[in-house]
Amino acid sequence: MLAIDFVNTLTSEDDHLEEWLSSQGLPWSDEVVVLRGQVEAAVLAARDGREPDLAPLNAALRGAPAFEVLGWDDGVVVTQEREGDEVARALALLAGAAADLLASPAVRKVKTCEGPGCRLLFVPAHPRRRWCDPATCGNRVRVARYYQRHKD
Repeated sequence: MLAIDFVNTLTSEDDHLEEWLSSQGLPWSDEVVVLRGQVEAAVLAARDGREPDLAPLNAALRGAPAFEVLGWDDGVVVTQEREGDEVARALALLAGAAADLLASPAVRKVKTCEGPGCRLLFVPAHPRRRWCDPATCGNRVRVARYYQRHKD
């Protein structure tokens, strides 16, 4: 589910990616902005059946290798942690989420929002969905259509 959450924040004009990173306890940085663009290009290429440039994602994954940690919570639980500084961990987490999406069949379902001025990529819950957020982009389109029908 991390991959879907990530793609839903991928290219938003209202930077939800910064909020998403903060919720993961990770910092915002210029490197994140660069990686976001590289992930967007890779997702769009994979969606269209073209070979994406995976080198930047692989570099980010190598920057903070993951390891499993055993813990106890009324039973043994396994969590995943990453080595490296905060920025390297943020980049690796984003690259890992992108890798999950790129390797799944869901990458073929990724759509670009049809809202005016919106570049958000999303995986639609319904095949006829056209906007990243029906309450925001969808509403803007409906209001514009209404205005066109009712203006003098």
